[in-house]
Amino acid sequence: MDIRPIHTQEDYDAALDDLSALFDVGPDAGTPDGDRMEVLLALVSAYEDKHFHIPPPDPIDAIKFRMEAQGLTAADLVPYIGPRHRVYEVLNGTRQLTLPMIRRLHEGLGIPATSLIGHSEEERDEHEEAHA
Repeated sequence: MDIRPIHTQEDYDAALDDLSALFDVGPDAGTPDGDRMEVLLALVSAYEDKHFHIPPPDPIDAIKFRMEAQGLTAADLVPYIGPRHRVYEVLNGTRQLTLPMIRRLHEGLGIPATSLIGHSEEERDEHEEAHA
């Protein structure tokens, strides 16, 4: 098995080409090709995490996405956020989510807590600079 670490974009592209060919074959786990595919997937994933990190979505976007996916209305969010006027304040960005709201949205609607916590603008800027 001739597999090397992925250091450059060219290495990454070559690994993706190899993976594409392996996906076409669909090797069984535990076979040499299956092992090769598993190792390449781990290498590609690590490279992508380092170079193509996608920050969590804006908390309000995460809530709106879940609302759309589950066909929810603002009234459906009352048990998680509070009175309807507060739901609208949160959805319009005029009121911040509180920790109890985050917990209820996470537990009740399955929205990842990391998506609900979000990042400040300063943290996003620092993160983007670090991965540029």
